[in-house]
Amino acid sequence: MMAAGLGPPEVIAQLENAAKVLMMGKLRFKEVEVTCRRHLLPWSAMSNASMQSTYSYHLGNRSHHLQFASIFWQTLACSILTALLSEFSSSSKTSNIGLSMEFHGNCKRVFQEEDLRQIFVLTVEVLQEFSRRENLSAQMSSVFQRYLSLANQVLSWNFLPPNLGRHYIAMFESSQNVLLKPTESWRETLLDSRVMELFFTVHRKIREDSDMAQDSLQCLAQLASLHGPVFPDEGAQVDYLAHFIEGLLSTINGNICYLVCRIEIEDSEAVGISSIISNLITVFPRNVLTAIPSELFSSFVNCLTHLTCSFGRSAALEEVLDKDDMVYMEAYDKLLESWLTLVQDDKHFHKGFFTQHAVQVFNSYIQCHLAAPDGTRNLTANGVASREEEEISELQEDDRDQFSDQLASVGMLGRVAAEHCIPLLTSLLEERVTRLHGQLQRHQQQLLASPGSSTIDSKILDELYEDIHWLILVTGYLLADDTQGETPLIPPEIMEYSIKHSSEVDINTTLQILGSPGEKASSIPGYNRTDSVIRLLSAVLRVSEVESRAIRADLTDLLSPQMGKDIVWFLKRWAKTYLLVDEKLYDQISLPFSTAFGADTEGSQWIIGYLLQKVISNLSVWSSEQDLASDTVQLLVTLVERRERANLVIQCENWWNLAKQFATRSPPLNFLSSPVQRTLMKALVLGGFAQMDTETKQQYWTEVLQPLQQRFLRVINQENFQQMCQQEEVKQEITATLEALCGIAEATQIDNVAILFNFLMDFLTNCIGLMEVYKNTPETVNLIIEVFVEVAHKQICYLGESKAMNLYEACLTLLQVYSKNNLGRQRVDVTAEEEQYQDLLLIMELLTNLLSKEFIDFSDTDEVFRGHEPGQAASRSVSAADVVLYGVNLILPLMSQDLLKFPTLCNQYYKLITFICEIFPEKIPQLPEDLFKSLMCSLELGMTSMSSEVCQLCLEALTPLAEQCAKAQDTDSPLFLATRHFLKLVFDMLVLQKHNTEMTTAAGEAFYTLVCLHQAEYSELVETLLSSQQDPVIYQRLADAFNKLTASSTPPTLDRKQKMAFLKSLEEFMANVGGLLCVK
Repeated sequence: MMAAGLGPPEVIAQLENAAKVLMMGKLRFKEVEVTCRRHLLPWSAMSNASMQSTYSYHLGNRSHHLQFASIFWQTLACSILTALLSEFSSSSKTSNIGLSMEFHGNCKRVFQEEDLRQIFVLTVEVLQEFSRRENLSAQMSSVFQRYLSLANQVLSWNFLPPNLGRHYIAMFESSQNVLLKPTESWRETLLDSRVMELFFTVHRKIREDSDMAQDSLQCLAQLASLHGPVFPDEGAQVDYLAHFIEGLLSTINGNICYLVCRIEIEDSEAVGISSIISNLITVFPRNVLTAIPSELFSSFVNCLTHLTCSFGRSAALEEVLDKDDMVYMEAYDKLLESWLTLVQDDKHFHKGFFTQHAVQVFNSYIQCHLAAPDGTRNLTANGVASREEEEISELQEDDRDQFSDQLASVGMLGRVAAEHCIPLLTSLLEERVTRLHGQLQRHQQQLLASPGSSTIDSKILDELYEDIHWLILVTGYLLADDTQGETPLIPPEIMEYSIKHSSEVDINTTLQILGSPGEKASSIPGYNRTDSVIRLLSAVLRVSEVESRAIRADLTDLLSPQMGKDIVWFLKRWAKTYLLVDEKLYDQISLPFSTAFGADTEGSQWIIGYLLQKVISNLSVWSSEQDLASDTVQLLVTLVERRERANLVIQCENWWNLAKQFATRSPPLNFLSSPVQRTLMKALVLGGFAQMDTETKQQYWTEVLQPLQQRFLRVINQENFQQMCQQEEVKQEITATLEALCGIAEATQIDNVAILFNFLMDFLTNCIGLMEVYKNTPETVNLIIEVFVEVAHKQICYLGESKAMNLYEACLTLLQVYSKNNLGRQRVDVTAEEEQYQDLLLIMELLTNLLSKEFIDFSDTDEVFRGHEPGQAASRSVSAADVVLYGVNLILPLMSQDLLKFPTLCNQYYKLITFICEIFPEKIPQLPEDLFKSLMCSLELGMTSMSSEVCQLCLEALTPLAEQCAKAQDTDSPLFLATRHFLKLVFDMLVLQKHNTEMTTAAGEAFYTLVCLHQAEYSELVETLLSSQQDPVIYQRLADAFNKLTASSTPPTLDRKQKMAFLKSLEEFMANVGGLLCVK
């Protein structure tokens, strides 16, 4: 604290001392900031008055030198100012000088109100001086860049609001992507139009210097995000925004009126300009954006349109050239997000306002993804990039996932301009499928003419497949949305478009085109009077039909598996939304839609039959293509997951044939990968719960499930099974059965759980026996445990008491066998991959699933099983607690600190022990001594050395443990002694340490419960802390704060009302003294 007595002269002397060190050449300029910060540390401890006078002296008297002195002094001054900003910017950057975080926070607030603004004003003056000069030397440019970077640092400042409590000030942090929200005192400085004009002028001057342009664009992006109390009213916002857009258009276009971009945008500018536009659109309220002059707004939107198209073309070129730094791609993504923000706002923009702009962006996207002559894909400045030269990594993400955000944005723009985009996609797809059909026919004729020929040039086919690939992806995103956990609905724009034109549509012709995928649409009379949306679907079906005919003609080698994936992905996405559309979900329904896809229509029956045939064909032909087979069975699940669709599926003879073929494990279905077989079994089980008479349903289960059971029992009941178990054929049979069981469990729904649970329970006992047989085969052991995990996950919430007990018993036996087989097993390879600990992960997941019944329970005793009971179970005593605690006994000795370094394993472990503490706190004191100690050590490790998420879980675990101690009133128990230790940990966390404020509630609840349990120890902690305070002011503040903290709950008791009052008092306590004792 000695530094607090320093006045301006002493500080200036320290600054000059730093300068002398620099002038003696002991340090390079890169080390300037480090040196300055070392000599500037006393400034943090100065009084406000001395700080202000020192600053005024230095800046006021030296301003002349900053503008006109030598490059050395200009660099020195800039480095000192940079060090100052870094010192005060955040708690992570402030120096370790032994002062409280509250003090550091107060310094930041004082600094930002006066000194920071003066630094900015000074920096602006220097930049003005530089901007007037021509032909800057390399050294002068370097100084210019330093001041530009300094301006960027100021504009990226994370401003503290003026009236927040000390706690928030103490916890100030550095943040990424901070928006500019200064206090009211900055109004005169930042609303001066000359400041904004300066930064535009600076950027125009240095835009070709990529390094300097980064700083100037970042400054402009920050100015584009200006908001908050700096604006006195809406009118000021409108004026500022209008002025800014004028400057932006002038910079991009050369003048304000947007006609055509006369200035080439440098690649180094792309991301910065897109950030500026994104900030303008997202930060400024929409009513402010629409209040600027209409011509100016129109020019702005035209400019946005041009830039989006331009960046899209450049992004496509980046992909062709396989550039590491995809700057245009990043910029393009930002601009598409901005478009989404605009077009989805129907409150401020009338319908059709952005239609023409959407058309241009959509056309540009399509053009970039089509081959010449219609498109520009693969075209470089030097010509065409050959497809043969491209190397496509097997690990490369699928386009539909990699570019999902782009496709979603383009799909939305396509809906906005549906009148143009749907016919365009239809035309492009129909034309390419006709060309594809022709090419395949020519190849077939060539093969027939020269059977041994291998000189087929596939380049044209490859180009067609790539075109079709992108057209199907865009069509899928235009017609339907991703629906994770939500009811899929036809997009309103598509529904309105179809309804609008329904009077012009001939329903019969539409159905004819839909039902004739083998015919060209244009060959059907009246084809122009069809519903455009259904015709677009028909174009995709025609692609599918061409593929199917090529397969039947033995041309499979010429087909693209990627195209096959795209087709079934699209059909699955479309079927979820349109097939058997539920008319009750819509205010209006398109007549063509309801006629073609609605319930009880020939159209829906035909299309389900067609899709089912597609699934069967794919599984037969493409069984070795795992991704394609996976997408195919996902389509099958979509067809049967809704009862209405499943009712139509089971009427198809193909469905029964597929079920029999899979049940008998006939080729080629037996060649499908394990995950695909699992999903296929899920689909077959879901289909079995469609509407059938009793006899038919019994027949179905006999054909689908009984062979599985019979084959499994036949294998494991062989006399020599122990000797044969490692044979490849036997292992494949066991693996296939286990995968099928997982699929059956995944198909569980409330109306089928009774049948499926009884069926699966018969297997679980045998699976436990397999644990013994395959104890040295980790992949099989893991798969067996996974069966239990899936059964518990999908079915436990529906099980009544007796059925749940059956499952608990089976799980307990499983864990006992696992424990016996792994007794004494040491996991010493700490460098192993996390996948090697899959068994531990699965066991923890199993235990967590069993515990979930305490939170989610849909059972009504065992009513759901009435009629499926083989006989009343005998009285049993196994509970979830027995299974879970046995599992914990198994896991705790294996969980080392090295294992906890794996994030997934760590999170699952702490989630499990928190659940146990919350649900069965009374069982924790009953743990064996060594396991109890391990559990307590785990909680302490989680609180002190793990992520904030894990720390919060541990704090949530402490509350029920302390409550259990209070109920038991056993002051000699190990748990009572452990909670006393945790009181000190939580006390230190809240009072002495910097912590994530999101954890304050969980820490507060644990703290209150621990205080109730250990009141004397709490008082002792407070007294010890107070007695260590030498400053009487701090002592009194702390004493008053602690008195107020417990005033509402004296003596504290485990009463909810008192606890809530304490938590409220804790907020005030943290606001008052939260940063007082955190020292840095």
